[in-house]
Amino acid sequence: MGNVVQNGSTVTVHYTGTLEDGTVFDSSRGREPLVFEQGKGMLIKGFENAVEGHSAGETVTVTIPPSEAYGEYDPTQMFSVAKAQVPDSIPLEIGTKLQLSSEKGVMYVTISEITDEEIVLDGNHELAGKTLTFEIEILSVA
Repeated sequence: MGNVVQNGSTVTVHYTGTLEDGTVFDSSRGREPLVFEQGKGMLIKGFENAVEGHSAGETVTVTIPPSEAYGEYDPTQMFSVAKAQVPDSIPLEIGTKLQLSSEKGVMYVTISEITDEEIVLDGNHELAGKTLTFEIEILSVA
């Protein structure tokens, strides 16, 4: 069976992530496999937990609750900005993703609503509050 995945292992996988309705939100199929170091927090907790103790050649399917993925949806991460403060170069369309910088660091937001006077920005990760299912094929463990 070879090495098993444990903290410090370099793990190479192919994966497909789906939502509860079966919609694929991400997949490494058709591109380079994902390589990560187990236990370093490079991936969501539920993904790392799913491969722990498994070996190359195994395929693991796991359903991950929001608490072990991108967290619960947090309505306090919604805020409004006056339209006048938005540079003309930014397309004012619902779903537009933006990167904001402040003294607190970088924040990624999505335009969720547009009114005559303001835009409403959502600072939640787009997968926050969602239960995710991953099919993970472990290609190698070193």
